[in-house]
Amino acid sequence: MEDATILDFEFEAHTSPRTGDERAAILANPGFGKTFTDHMAVIRYSVDKGWHDARIQPYAPLQIDPACAVLHYAQEIFEGLKAYRLPDGGAGLFRPAENARRFRESAERMAMAPLPEDLFLGSIRALVEADRDWIPEGEGASLYLRPFMFASETFLGVKPASEYLYLVIASPAGAYFKGGAPSVTLWVSDHYTRAAPGGTGAAKCGGNYAASLVAQAEAIRQGCDQVVFLDAVENRYVEELGGMNVFFVFDDGSVATPPLSGTILPGITRESLITLARDAGVEVREERYSIDQWREDAQSGRLREAFACGTAAVVTPIGAVRGTGFEFQIGNGGPGLLTEKLREQLVGIQRGVAPDPHGWLERLF
Repeated sequence: MEDATILDFEFEAHTSPRTGDERAAILANPGFGKTFTDHMAVIRYSVDKGWHDARIQPYAPLQIDPACAVLHYAQEIFEGLKAYRLPDGGAGLFRPAENARRFRESAERMAMAPLPEDLFLGSIRALVEADRDWIPEGEGASLYLRPFMFASETFLGVKPASEYLYLVIASPAGAYFKGGAPSVTLWVSDHYTRAAPGGTGAAKCGGNYAASLVAQAEAIRQGCDQVVFLDAVENRYVEELGGMNVFFVFDDGSVATPPLSGTILPGITRESLITLARDAGVEVREERYSIDQWREDAQSGRLREAFACGTAAVVTPIGAVRGTGFEFQIGNGGPGLLTEKLREQLVGIQRGVAPDPHGWLERLF
């Protein structure tokens, strides 16, 4: 790794941060991604200097040139993770090294300068320390952290940029789905696909999400909460939701989830749930599962539960699935026993109230 991994962050305090009362009012009902803390982390990259100018500075708008490369060629990646308030008043991060690794892999896929993993981790720790009072308390609450990087060079040539800007912003967050959502209803897109073999499906880049929005809008029009995508080659096999991985629970107690094949984001929550389930003796298969089989298994009762998972929503039961000319319910339409058990165990580890056999929780203070 480059010498940039030992950069120290220069701290510039906000001259007019929110007052304690203002912050308390926000934390009482933060929503998701609506308000942001007083500071942000910033690091610059250029071919000549490498990674440099690491700062924690006041949260503020960015000024970029109209010819900024990201606006034209979409070299951009991001991550999502959370800081949790622990029972003793401290704070912790859940598996942040995995986010650092995936961020580097996304950068490599998008022909961007890879950020050293320890510099990624240092930026997260420094920002949470600076805005530690913004971590909310209560069930489902956390400080959502959004590291992102984009091509900041001013040019219109089609080539990898030679300058990048990396930032981390933080937003106090409540539940991802309004009302706690006992379960969600999915719409099966038969017009759009999320990713194709050889594409950017395994990278966490904004373009993947932009491409999913038209299908998500279709799902909303159909009265559903989320869209679920099928594979781009045969248009048969379930891949993932617009922003979450998916699992299936069968009547023999086994679990299946679509395999990572370059078209599905390798979710950290996904991998954690696979590990927890196997720890408990549950058979977990990573295998292809068709929409026809999903419908048949739900109707026969072979499929007992299904759930989606991701950093923002954690674990969310899937109650029903709709598509062109069909609709089916899963189990009783609400949370299943294994879904609830895995969610409770995962959340317990994240919040420091359950045994952490794999050492996933990193204490910050």
